[in-house]
Amino acid sequence: MAIGAFKLAQAFLFVLLGIGAIRLLHKDLVGIVEHFIYEMRFNPEGHLVNLVLIRVAMIDPHRIKQISAAIFAIAALDAIEGTGLVLNQAWAEFVTLTLTACFLPWEVILVIRHVTWMRIGLTAINLAVVVYLVFYVRMRMQERRRRRAQRA
Repeated sequence: MAIGAFKLAQAFLFVLLGIGAIRLLHKDLVGIVEHFIYEMRFNPEGHLVNLVLIRVAMIDPHRIKQISAAIFAIAALDAIEGTGLVLNQAWAEFVTLTLTACFLPWEVILVIRHVTWMRIGLTAINLAVVVYLVFYVRMRMQERRRRRAQRA
């Protein structure tokens, strides 16, 4: 139930983020980022600031549309997953397990490409969550089968 509520809140935040991305269409992104840099009192001559400005300058309207579409897709998945979990649906447990497990290969590739303790830790945590979900879903399936057998 708590995970479902979290997923629904996350979906809502992703919708807001997607709307924000769409509102950036045909705007001067570099100007917006420069304004943010000055307001936050970052060093405008810093390496990280220059790297961010270079990356932002490469974002065109087509890329913003792609980013917003991806954000809305994630929001839809979170909304579906969260609704199913809140309503205690069996399929939602499988969706949660599948979505969580789908990111493990990417995380392992990132760890292999550039090993850091942070990446290793996050990958280990996500692997532990997947293992827990496998056992949890199996336990729930057995429980449902036992209840069905008792009713029959």
